[in-house]
Parts: sequence; structure tokens; C-alpha cells
Amino acid sequence: MLQGQDTSSGRDVDLDRDAVSALARAGEPDSEPVHRMPELRHAGRGAVTNPRIRFETREHAAFDDGWATLEQDIGDLPRLDTTLTRDTTRSVISWNTSPDIGFDRAVNPYRGCEHGCIYCYARPTHAYLGYSPGLDFETKLIFKPEVADLLDKELRKPGYVPRTLALGSNTDPYQPVERTLKLTRSVLEVLDSFNHPVGIVTKSAGVLRDLDILSSMARRNLVRVHVSITTLDNRLARVMEPRAATPARRLQAIRDLTQAGVPTGVLAAPMIPALNDAEMEKIIEAAARAGARHAGYILLRLPLELRAMFEAWLNTHFPDRARHVLNLIRETRGGNLNDPRFHHRFSGQGAYADLLVRRFARITRQFGLDEHRAELACSLFAVPGTPTEPAERQMSLF
Repeated sequence: MLQGQDTSSGRDVDLDRDAVSALARAGEPDSEPVHRMPELRHAGRGAVTNPRIRFETREHAAFDDGWATLEQDIGDLPRLDTTLTRDTTRSVISWNTSPDIGFDRAVNPYRGCEHGCIYCYARPTHAYLGYSPGLDFETKLIFKPEVADLLDKELRKPGYVPRTLALGSNTDPYQPVERTLKLTRSVLEVLDSFNHPVGIVTKSAGVLRDLDILSSMARRNLVRVHVSITTLDNRLARVMEPRAATPARRLQAIRDLTQAGVPTGVLAAPMIPALNDAEMEKIIEAAARAGARHAGYILLRLPLELRAMFEAWLNTHFPDRARHVLNLIRETRGGNLNDPRFHHRFSGQGAYADLLVRRFARITRQFGLDEHRAELACSLFAVPGTPTEPAERQMSLF
């Protein structure tokens, strides 16, 4: 069941504010304590905790009232409904100046994501909205109903210089709620009308719904899609990313996009030590055979609240290897569970991280996914209704 309400408190969060905040906390403890509370294993949800909002001065602690409410093994709780809150923000393009990201602008029609991926680096951004990065992130969504109109206005501003715009940089543009709201499609319609280049990242087969627009833009070299595949194991996918498309459907999406002429790549991300890292070669090979033209990967990042959340999730679903996984992560992060430094946060350091780099280079070379990618076209950008030919411009003066 979807519910909604109006609010005027929403505001755009810069793509990498979590990293900036983490840099400002360079001396903070390695990890936050996991509160002793019942495991919140709601069916269809990823997080097993709902940590406090880091900006709040008060903290709630679980209390044993004598009715066994603090027992750890309570099984699955009832399903949590998804609630929708309208975002009345008057701008939709988020800008970033991060030196290790290949784009400087993005549009996110949604904040929060129903996919429920436990590893999602965007979870801490929900705290800026007054929500927990845990279960709140995947159940309390903020949506931008006027995203298309606002984007149209921003692209028409005098002096706007087009560069590739990222769609899905913070939360998935094709998460389940998109089936009914169709905000991502409305964004694509605007970009299509302006001949504006766009790069899409998703782990949903829902992207195929917009093949008509994407194939048209592809013929003008205006679009590139990356499909994120974290594992080929259905059971692991179900607990890591409970509401995302199955691995098989994502591979089929790559196949269908490629056959429609849409340049498509695969992101084997994130790679999690001792959990899915052994699948790197299999993921990239399967994607290449499905038609992927390029590939990428990212080592697991655990900014801010995500450290304690991921640890709690590991102890719930993989108690036999939780300590080993965390130790390997620390090995790649200089002894910590996270390293927010630019040029280090995506790949890590040390022997294990170096091995991932070499493995990735070898497998992409083997399947021809290491070739240089051509830039998307920016020269075609034009404001709809604006005369483009000299004669037309002269006539417009009369």
C-alpha cells in the first residue's frame, strides 16, 4: 500500500555529501555500536536495524520489559508498507565536484530506495531528511512529482552548458514505485527533447519499459546504461537486495538493451570480501555473453551508519563468516571499515584490493570490455522551440 503526504522540508542532497561528512569526521571511531534490539527481519526488507539519526541529540535504547521483547531470534515480522512523501524542492539537478567521479551533475526522482540493498552507500543521505538510514531508507520514500517540469526549466536557463547527466547515481530510478509514478520516464522525455546526454545505472529490468526512448536517444549517441549485478546466486541476492530484479532478469535486460542498440555495460558492484568477490569473473563473463560492451566494479563502501548496519546484517544472515568478512574489509581500508578519501574509497588498498584490480583487468581484457568508451554527444543540445538555422533566427526578429 502506498501512502503520501505533502511536505516543504525536502531539499536536494549533494551526491557525495556522505563522503564529505565522513572526511570531516576523520578522527571518528572505526565503527558505531550496534544497539541491542530485536532483529527487524521484516519480509521483503533488507536492513535488520533502524539506527538513530546522527543529527538527533536524543537516543532511544531497547528496554526489557519482562515479556521477552528483547529476544534475538523472533523470526520474520509482518511486511512494512512503503509510504510516499511529496518533495516540493524547486530544483532537481544535484551538482558535485568530486575528483574521482566521472560526472558533475545528476537527477534523482526518488530519495530512498525500495530495493533495500544492505550495502547501499546512499543510505546515510536519508538522515538529512530526518529519517533513519536503516528500514526508513527503504520504506519512507521521497518523490519529486514535478521533476520533469523543473528539469525543463533548469535546462532552459541562459548559460547552461550540457554535460552527461547521471540518472540513478544515488537511488535506483527504476525501483518498484516507478512502475506507477513514471517519474524516470518523464525525465527521459525531457532529456530526449533537449538532445541531452544521460547515463543510467540500475539493477532493475524495469528499464526495458523505456526502450522506445532509449533506443531513439542511442541513435544520437545520447545514452549509456549500466546494469548493476552483484551476484548470480539467487539466494544471496534475495537477502542482499530483496526487492531488486533477479540476476537472470538483469542479464536479460542487458541482452534486450543491446539488441535494441542501446550501449550497455555491467557494474559488478559492490565487491564484498568473502561474500560475493569470488563471482567477479562469472558476473562479467555472463554480462559479456549477454552483450555488455563495458564493465566496472567498486569495492564495498561503508560510510557513517552503514558500518554498524552492515555488521548487524552480517551477524544475522552470515554469523559463521561475519568476523572474516569484516577483517578483510579492514585490510582494504587501512584497518578501518571505511576510507572516505577521494581516489581510495572505490578501490581500497593493500594486497586484497590489488588482487581485485588485477582480476578485473584480466577478465575485462579477455572479453573485450576494457576498450575506451566514446563520450556521449553534447553538441546536439538544443532548447526545444529555439531556432537553430541562421535564417530561422533572422526571421524570429520580425
